[in-house]
Amino acid sequence: MFLVSVLASQSQQLTATELSLGPAAVIAHRTFAAAELGLARRPNGDSRVALALAGGTLDGRPAARAQLTLQLLVNSTARKGPGFYAGVGGAVTARRHAPGQGFLAVLLGCEVAPGRRQGLYVELGFAGGVRVAAGWRRRWFPPWWS
Repeated sequence: MFLVSVLASQSQQLTATELSLGPAAVIAHRTFAAAELGLARRPNGDSRVALALAGGTLDGRPAARAQLTLQLLVNSTARKGPGFYAGVGGAVTARRHAPGQGFLAVLLGCEVAPGRRQGLYVELGFAGGVRVAAGWRRRWFPPWWS
C-alpha cells in the first residue's frame, strides 16, 4: 500500500501559485526604478507563467511597467539550495503624456528553495535595457505537498 501511495504522489504534477514583492529597475538611457508586484502560476513542475506589474519613475516622471513571461524552471522542487530559471516574453512601459513602448523580455533568475512556501529571488535580464529585480516570493502548493 505504501508503494502505491508513493507512486501515485510521484505521478501528480506539482502546481503552485506565487506572489512576489520587491524592487525592480530597468537601466538604459532612461532609468526606470520601481516597486514590483508579481503574480505567477506553475501549471506543472517545470514551467511558470509570470506577470510582473511595477509602478515607479522613469526619467523622474511617474511610470508603470508590465511584463509577462513564460519561464523554464530547473530544480523547482528543491527545499533547500538554489533553483534557477530562464524566461522569455514581452514587456510594456507607459507614462503620462508619452506613447507606451513594448519590448521583448528575456531573463535569468535564481530563487532560494523553490520547493518551499517562501524564499528570496533575484533576476537579471533585458527588456528595453538591463532589468534587475529582487525580492521575496510566497508560494501556495497543493495540500499533498507538505
